[in-house]
Amino acid sequence: MPDDTALPVMRQRPTRTSRHILGGTIGVGHQPIRSLYVHVPFCAHKCHYCDFYSFVDNRGRQRAFAERLAREFDAIAPRAGTLDTIFIGGGTPTLLEPEPLGLVLDGIRSAFDLADGAEWTTECNPETATPELMTALAAAGVNRISIGAQSFNPSHLRTLERHHDPANVAKAVELAAAAGIGHRSVDLIFAIPRQTIEELDDDLDRVFALEIDHLSAYSLTYEPNTAMTKRLERGEFIPATDSLEADMFLHVRRRAAEAGFDAYEISNFAKPGGGCRHNLAYWRQDEWLAAGPSASGHAGGHRYKNVPRLDDYLAIDDAGFAPVIDHEPPDPSRLLVERLMTGLRLAEGLDAERMLQACEAAAPDRSGELLAQVNAASDRGWLETSAGRWILTDRGVLLADGIAAELMAAVSG
Repeated sequence: MPDDTALPVMRQRPTRTSRHILGGTIGVGHQPIRSLYVHVPFCAHKCHYCDFYSFVDNRGRQRAFAERLAREFDAIAPRAGTLDTIFIGGGTPTLLEPEPLGLVLDGIRSAFDLADGAEWTTECNPETATPELMTALAAAGVNRISIGAQSFNPSHLRTLERHHDPANVAKAVELAAAAGIGHRSVDLIFAIPRQTIEELDDDLDRVFALEIDHLSAYSLTYEPNTAMTKRLERGEFIPATDSLEADMFLHVRRRAAEAGFDAYEISNFAKPGGGCRHNLAYWRQDEWLAAGPSASGHAGGHRYKNVPRLDDYLAIDDAGFAPVIDHEPPDPSRLLVERLMTGLRLAEGLDAERMLQACEAAAPDRSGELLAQVNAASDRGWLETSAGRWILTDRGVLLADGIAAELMAAVSG
């Protein structure tokens, strides 16, 4: 995809902006929000499996984007408390040239107060890693880097249409460490077509030889409207079987445990103190502000998403607030379902009493059914109650999505 002019054109530009959500619908006295997500849409190449809003920009809009983003920071900052987590994702944030990157980093620091010990993460493509980049990130306050490896096997990188030299993953980790970025994470994908478990094992050998304290390892997902899914539909490759995918999933968990990485979420592993606090805010259904095109936020019970088109994001500036295309007002039933969906994936599980109280408040006639489904999952050996929390067993993690779906159905009727 050369640039976002190739995206479908909206029939009309959105007229609603985040001012209507953040400026009016969140009541006075609402708890200040302590997390911020920033979306940078630029990429050097669109990977075939990716369904995030990203594109190759041939129109030189990085500076315009950074200046617009700084105005959005100023607009939404009054709704923030002292920020505890910041996450800059994309796209490829580290593809930004030094001047616009500086505008983004400085814009965050000038608009928001940061807590002592705040976690500040930036995603990084290994091809973009340079000493100057890592020094600039560290100087701004970035203390966590998430490096997209996906695989170290050139053949599987070609299948994914992922353009980087596997050797540059280690280089990026080393440069981040040298710059003083203390938390370093690597992303892997498994169950790639034609990938063997031995090849996955080689990827894991390469990962655990690095100086990192976090690993995200996800099974390849064929998202709608991606090039990967279209190739699958054309019969260009055969996906991994369910049994091989399950074997790979369990193999990753075993290898991670042997390397001293705890599975604090089904697909995320960390050494002590290395867990991603920002992502934990998502999984625990806490609140966060969003900035940038296509960024999604959760504030005052409201879910909203900025318009996923850079031209509209640049053109519509409501005193800094961004145009939005999706907005869901507070809904206790939806929040309950979301907590079940994401919280069950965590090693800490769900607070049983809190969940039953939330169910009683949102759907009082369904709390008995929720408890019945929990008991049924426990009887099958998939779920256990420990210290007042519902936690998946080792057998249950393989069935996490199905178990969550049953609990969600129990509360939604």
